[in-house]
Amino acid sequence: MDETFPDLGSLSDVELKDVIRQLTEEETEISYQRRILHGKIDILRAELVNRLRRKHDGGEVLITGDDVQQLTDILAGAGQESGEQEA
Repeated sequence: MDETFPDLGSLSDVELKDVIRQLTEEETEISYQRRILHGKIDILRAELVNRLRRKHDGGEVLITGDDVQQLTDILAGAGQESGEQEA
């Protein structure tokens, strides 16, 4: 689908319905991809939690000064490159 929005007044009813159908299909595909990504993120987070739990149970230090500084930088927006934006 073209990224520009069509001139609605110039579209016939059939063309308007076709644009609606195309955008609905595109939204469905994007929604599906989003659900797949969320599932992968959930799996990765669960693995990280399991690893941290094992480290904690083993007596390892889990959060270092570097971790705190990195979090501070992220929260301050310093961790983003120019042109990179939060999703």
